Amino acid sequence: MPRPRAPPTATPSPDPYSSALSTLFARRRFGIRPGLEVITALCEGLGHPNRAFPAVHITGSKGKGSTAALTEAILRGHGLRTGLFTSPHLATYRDRIQVDRAPIPRTEVVAGLDRIDALATRLERQGAIDRPPTFFEVTTALGFEWFARSHIDVGVIEVGIGGRLDSTNILDSRVGVITTIELEHTELLGATLEAIASEKSGILKRGMTGVIGDLPPGPRAVVEAEASRAGVPLWHLGREVAVENRTLSEDGQQFDVRLPATRIDGVALPMFGTFQASNAAVAVAAAARFLSSTGRSLSAESVRRSLAGASWPGRLERVARRPDLFYDVAHTPESARSLALSLAEIAPLSDPAENAIVFGCLVGKQVGRILDALAPLAQTIVLVPVRSDRAIPVAELRPVANGRFRRIVIAPTPADGLRLARASTGMEGFTLVVGSDYLIGELQRPTGTGDEPDLSDPGVSLAAPEPPPTTASSLPVGRRRAPR
Repeated sequence: MPRPRAPPTATPSPDPYSSALSTLFARRRFGIRPGLEVITALCEGLGHPNRAFPAVHITGSKGKGSTAALTEAILRGHGLRTGLFTSPHLATYRDRIQVDRAPIPRTEVVAGLDRIDALATRLERQGAIDRPPTFFEVTTALGFEWFARSHIDVGVIEVGIGGRLDSTNILDSRVGVITTIELEHTELLGATLEAIASEKSGILKRGMTGVIGDLPPGPRAVVEAEASRAGVPLWHLGREVAVENRTLSEDGQQFDVRLPATRIDGVALPMFGTFQASNAAVAVAAAARFLSSTGRSLSAESVRRSLAGASWPGRLERVARRPDLFYDVAHTPESARSLALSLAEIAPLSDPAENAIVFGCLVGKQVGRILDALAPLAQTIVLVPVRSDRAIPVAELRPVANGRFRRIVIAPTPADGLRLARASTGMEGFTLVVGSDYLIGELQRPTGTGDEPDLSDPGVSLAAPEPPPTTASSLPVGRRRAPR
């Protein structure tokens, strides 16, 4: 007698969160589409969540994520319920959208993306929008809706790219911040610093106040002209806003912040780097201007307490000691130079022979110039793949590293590369992991986040030609490279 067949095993249904993110990340094929028409239609369909909270709007070529995190910490320290919107994420997509530094719940991601997908389909059928929303447009709508539903008192919103045509530029912003201006995304923002400054200053609108970082003269003149046209009074880092009496400590740095009407002495920041002191001063100024716009006053004690507990992973972050291990997301020549100078300040007697660098990056980056800035720090570089569909293969990185580093090692994964680098680092030296948000994000991802897709945002960028290696005499730190 034949044995009865076992009932067929049901195929387990995918986790709703993983499924929702897979659908969202598939939108990356639409790339970056500057313009406000689609995000405006989405927000209208969602009941105008972008109008439900006042905002501090932050753009810049670098430092805008750190400045956003520090501004949020200060405002939360003053008793406000905060929303923080940043990109890209390091560990989980939910980190992009936080309320009081708590990531948006998985269930809210699923429900919110379902609502936005249905709305987008309806708007396309009605002819209200002429294309599908992009990854970043959907993420922006999701963030604004969650902030509105969470009844935040203030949103601290980081621009994605540029400013004028960025999806975030439909806010009720009380303060606009421009941290830095560098050549970046030239195919979208323009080929000159002045053109990029014009795009970024598009966040400045009548009725706002503004804070700007240490900008080059040409871009600064553009920003000042745009602010004057819009009637936006500006505070400048180095003029109305200043970092004074800065000293280093084992756990970070201490300094005073001077503003036009007040001075905050003894700010202790558990972060390294001169750039973080500047970011903190800009954040204090932005918080002061926002609080003033809502009838509140800046409290020196609240600022000190907030910044003493502030954190923003992956920005010259020391994650281990003896030997030291640093993570940094620097991926431009300028940020790499700033990183090198800051490490030289932290470890002025460091021997490059004792140090190792783990490096990986995305297409479109000026790899040669980045490695020129990093080469004086170490004689060993470990090249690793980055978990992104825009990663540069390690085989293409190796020729660029040749002539810049004495020892070049190829590793199959970032984790393997980190192990190899740590094994070659002397006890008095350091390991530096650098080159991409996505590289740092993969190493910082906690276990149990395997349902997160590829970390990367969509992007379009053209690789700049690689210059020849810079001579050792022109490089910025302590000891020069040994002869090869």
